[in-house]
Amino acid sequence: MDVFNDLGQGILAILTVQNVLLLGAGVLMGMVVGVMPGLGPSAGLAILLPITFTLDPTGAVVMLAAVYYGAMYGGTITSVLINTPGESATVASTFDGYPMAKQGRAGPALVMAAVASFVAGTIGAILISVAAPLTASVAASFGPPELFLVVILGLLTLIVIVGKNRLLGALSALIGFALATVGIDIGGGEQRYTFGSTELINGIDFIPVAIGLFGVGEVLHTLWRGGHLEKIGYFSVSARKRGFWPTKADRRESRGPMLRGSFLGFFVGTAPGAGATVASLMSYNLEKSISRKPERFGKGAMAGLVGPEAANNAASAGAMVPLLTLGIPGSASTAVLIGGFLMWGLQPGPLLMEQNPEFAWGLIASMYLGNVMLLLVNIFCIPVFASVARVPFRVLAPIILLVCIVGTFTVNGSIIEVGIMLACGVLGFFMRRYGFSPAALVIALVLGPLGEETLRQTMLISGGEFGIFLERGTSVALLSIMLVLVLVPLLTPRLRRFTASRLDALSRRRQERRDEAEASSERDRTSV
Repeated sequence: MDVFNDLGQGILAILTVQNVLLLGAGVLMGMVVGVMPGLGPSAGLAILLPITFTLDPTGAVVMLAAVYYGAMYGGTITSVLINTPGESATVASTFDGYPMAKQGRAGPALVMAAVASFVAGTIGAILISVAAPLTASVAASFGPPELFLVVILGLLTLIVIVGKNRLLGALSALIGFALATVGIDIGGGEQRYTFGSTELINGIDFIPVAIGLFGVGEVLHTLWRGGHLEKIGYFSVSARKRGFWPTKADRRESRGPMLRGSFLGFFVGTAPGAGATVASLMSYNLEKSISRKPERFGKGAMAGLVGPEAANNAASAGAMVPLLTLGIPGSASTAVLIGGFLMWGLQPGPLLMEQNPEFAWGLIASMYLGNVMLLLVNIFCIPVFASVARVPFRVLAPIILLVCIVGTFTVNGSIIEVGIMLACGVLGFFMRRYGFSPAALVIALVLGPLGEETLRQTMLISGGEFGIFLERGTSVALLSIMLVLVLVPLLTPRLRRFTASRLDALSRRRQERRDEAEASSERDRTSV
């Protein structure tokens, strides 16, 4: 009961006119930040952090938390409409969100993404309120071996993403791993593949690569197939013809993925270093593995959008658990929030909820109200976003290119990163043209450095022995999950074929019995 009393006090603490206005302003600013490719939640929080210096700690954290949620959904808008993820966590949203938009279903896609964000955020807030101590102890047990296995779980989604041509998918992933090695060798400190450029010492960032591959690459591919000559609009079917609201089938198809993605995303998000990217990819893998129609994924399956969208928003809530209870940032965005905590004279960690309960529970309460505000704002704004589907491509293409260039340059003010983005755009075009997988490249680029670091740490701890992965219960549990994820896609088609053959055999036997019965009755009538 103390939990609910504390939560009620937190809700009352933020139900002031000032805090509600800050909540709404934070959601709107977060959506604007998220819509701009290249910024994302962490960059948006860093940019907007100085605005909160004059506010009291509760009002400041309410506003920043709202920016956090708004930016997460803003990245989904660009992923669905122009195939340009604003950050790594929304890459999975492009797989089926963008094909839906091309089919004229941008409205239903954005509405269901908003609903999934609301449901996942609310479930995440409830789990934080009730299960924070338990999830914090689980997250605290994650060492380098467990984090490495979490990375491998994320990479297993390549089995799903690369589709039938696994060779080209594997080559795409290898290109991503190669790009991830650029920078400083974490073991010896030497420069790797920087070619003397000081700008490459910190490695190749995800943002210019993703914007180039997905945004610029899509523009070039559409120009190549003659999309600029079409007069009807960017997508093949007008969104008005298909309707704005999701159908009953859309809602029915979304229920399971929404709930599964919410719980999966939350618990993955509690592991420091895993974050929303791994959660969304694992959710996509899970939904395709258990789907009765896996061939629809990548062509506009609602489950392929709703599951990852729920997972990345629930992971954002889950990342708050190690932040509040251990003082450990679960993601880049919560690392920025820690900086804000320290500036306000607050020390995140085990004593935060005891020494400053009004602040900690005010933050948790803001998650409930922030998700309600986000849903309301999104539902009213989605018609404006969906209208992009009616803009002719010859008008939209230069706008997309300008947004990609400005978004890339804004992050670090680097003209070299703009060049990398444009080069990756050309690479993305040829990858689309010849059947490679840009998604596999991006996933490998994002997870590669974390996998290398945690594997090196694990080998140092164990003295080079791989048996360390079997010595701890958490590692064994993760290995079991990996085994299931590998076996399910392999066994499901065979199980379906076996079931179909048994059903066909049963149907034939029933038909034979009916034929025999009819023949027998005919003989009886003849004899009479």
